[in-house]
Amino acid sequence: MIREFVEKFAERFQPGAPLEKWYPAWDAVENFVLSSGARTTGASHIRDGVDMQRIMVLVWFATFPAMFWGMYNVGWQANSALMGNPELLGDGLQAWVIGLLSGSSPDSIWDCLVYGAVHFVPIYAVTFMVGAFWEILFAVVRRHEINEGFFVSSVLFALCCPPDVPLWQVALGISFGIVIGKEIFGGTGKNFLNPALTGRAFLYLAYPAQWSGSHVWVAVDGYTQATPLGIGATDGLAGISAEFSWMDAFLGVLPGSVGEVSTLAIALGGAFLLITRVASWRIVLATLLGTIATASLLNWIGSDTNPLFALPWYWHIVLGGYAFGLIFMATEPVSGPTTNRGRWFYGFLIGFMVVLIRVMNPGFPEGMMFAILFANLFAPLFDYFAIRRNAKIRAARAERLRATP
Repeated sequence: MIREFVEKFAERFQPGAPLEKWYPAWDAVENFVLSSGARTTGASHIRDGVDMQRIMVLVWFATFPAMFWGMYNVGWQANSALMGNPELLGDGLQAWVIGLLSGSSPDSIWDCLVYGAVHFVPIYAVTFMVGAFWEILFAVVRRHEINEGFFVSSVLFALCCPPDVPLWQVALGISFGIVIGKEIFGGTGKNFLNPALTGRAFLYLAYPAQWSGSHVWVAVDGYTQATPLGIGATDGLAGISAEFSWMDAFLGVLPGSVGEVSTLAIALGGAFLLITRVASWRIVLATLLGTIATASLLNWIGSDTNPLFALPWYWHIVLGGYAFGLIFMATEPVSGPTTNRGRWFYGFLIGFMVVLIRVMNPGFPEGMMFAILFANLFAPLFDYFAIRRNAKIRAARAERLRATP
């Protein structure tokens, strides 16, 4: 019944119909409600149920543990701060909704989830609507269907945001990521930078007061709380350990971006992506090896002036956006290498760069974002050398076969 209704309505968007120009927008709605009607029929094709739409849905589902825990943590951090300062809640729209649906107890899971959702859902809604506008605009102008890649870019960008970020900055950031990071290069499949990270890096550099420091991580006006990496830049591991335990960082009971705080929740989503073979285990393992090697080397070198030299690798992987970037950004197939050998070098470079940036330049404690964008630039080079090596091996094998009597 639903299919019949949708197919009847779709006639208005077919070639020659009044709404022909807006077919890409209708096609996106139709694919969301039903499934893609496109099928391969030729004998030269491999038929498989896995397509771009299904892969994007799998990645979207994989973000759920980090998303829901992130909303709970936003609420828990804020409600804990409000216990001694209830006047900081304010009297705006968000405070009204929180007062209508819940209380402000950090011991109540419902109260914490509502508080977090009131802050995260608008971020996600603005990200999705503004990003969808640009996707539809470029699809209509270029006369092609809307790619499902934005479906994932929107949720990844939203989960990277601080909980109290101004919504106009959210709109600006996703616009920059979609237009400059992807569409001007031809759209999905042709971008060499991760769109979500491109938008976030733009905002991080353009508006550092709203994207770094100690004023943006707890969604309570006038309340300050530094992240572990911010503390580590001045006080090292001793300062971090005085405020948070390693288990706090692993579980995600600390201030930070909405979806980046819980390594455990991210690991659950990562395991799902690895089992379904959506993410490359080579990139994940190579990044971890690069992190372990670089952090261990700096631990061995040591420094009398930079306390981050002493930060062990097992702390690096649970702090900041490391885990989120590793699972959801580094493994993104378009901006990363396509060859298995290239993925090893790509992942190791990310692991090397994230530690180097965090330790050598404490002014940019969130090194994972810049490490992945830097590695994106080298992904085509890694593939080039991997393909050349494979071609030489095949040529040498063919030569040996010809020389065999």
